[in-house]
Order: sequence, then C-alpha cells, then structure tokens
Amino acid sequence: MRILVAEDERMLADLVAEGLRKQAMAVDVAYDGTAASQRLAVHDYDVLILDRDLPGVHGDVICRDLAQRGARTRILMLTAATSVPERVAGLSLGADDYLPKPFDYSELVARVQALGRRSRAPVPPVLRRAGIVLDTPRRQATRDGRHVPLSVKEYAVLEVLMRANGALVSAETLLELAWDENVDPFTTVVRVIISRLRSKLGDPPCIHTVPGVGYHL
Repeated sequence: MRILVAEDERMLADLVAEGLRKQAMAVDVAYDGTAASQRLAVHDYDVLILDRDLPGVHGDVICRDLAQRGARTRILMLTAATSVPERVAGLSLGADDYLPKPFDYSELVARVQALGRRSRAPVPPVLRRAGIVLDTPRRQATRDGRHVPLSVKEYAVLEVLMRANGALVSAETLLELAWDENVDPFTTVVRVIISRLRSKLGDPPCIHTVPGVGYHL
C-alpha cells in the first residue's frame, strides 16, 4: 500500500510512518496541509492518515476536496476532538474512518489495513501463483511448501507482482507502490530487489523480465 501521513506533530508523524514501513507499506509524510495537498496531486495513495487541524490547508478542506473529486484514496482522520458531534462532522466531510488521539498503534495499523483493502479491487487474502503462496495477513511466503524468508521490501515487491496476476509491472510502478517519494527514480533498487527475490524463490525461475517494459510472474 502507498500511504500519506499528514500530521504537523513531527515526532508523531515520523513514528507512525516508520511503524507502517515495517508493515511493508510505502509511506510519505507531510507536516502541513499545503505539502499534503501537493503530494495528493502527484501520487495516487491508497490511504491518507489526516490530522484534522493541519496548518496551511486545513484538514477539513483536504478531506472535502478528495471526496468531491471522487478520489479512490481512503481517509483516516486523526484529531484530539473526541465528542460525537465532532466525529460526525469529520465523517460527513468524506472521511472513511475516524481515530481520536491518543490512539493505540495496533488499532491504527488495523484500520489502515482495512481501508487499504477497500481502496483496491477485492483480492483473496492468500495469493497463489507459480508455486508461490503469499499469506498477506501474516506477511509470509512459501514456494512449493518451502518457507521463503523475505525482507520488508522484498515482500512488498513480491506482493505487487502477485497482485498483478501475471500482468507486466513496470519498474516505475514498483517504485510508486513499494517505495516512498524519497527514492531516486534512476536508482537500481528495483533490479537489486528483483535479483534477491529470484535467488530466494529458487528454481525454476518465476520472475521474468521484459526488457524496457517490466516484470511479471
């Protein structure tokens, strides 16, 4: 999943982002509403974690704009306001979910994962192709019954390829879905991760390259 965390409390924003990256998500961070709006105009995010009281462009404005243009991005609104009328107001702006501060981190992760499933076409929780079984709830992979230990980034790339169900996936798409905006688009990280995946998945080779186009399983 590609996530945007829009939160002006820098320590909180960075902690949330780092935790979600450990869940194999690509996470960008914006510390004010202006930066959040700019990123939303450029990237197609699965989930926006949105602090309602952002400086610059207010969180309510961002939420309303996304809802009005029919964006597929799901919105988890964060706020210190906990009253029922305030929660109702936030949801009426177009937010998909509402989490008051302070919150339990495990609940935040669960809500983000649930919203991410809603932002995409339904897929089974266990993906199978070329002898590979990818258990997405447990983030575990096996091939022909053999456990395949994967790093967070290797898992993220493999999941993108599995979800494509045999269709070609470009390096640009892998960068968009498995890395955050800080990655250098001219870097060789995609080739490196693909090489590591091939080595770990073993024979017969299952990840194929179409030169100049992309990769497919």
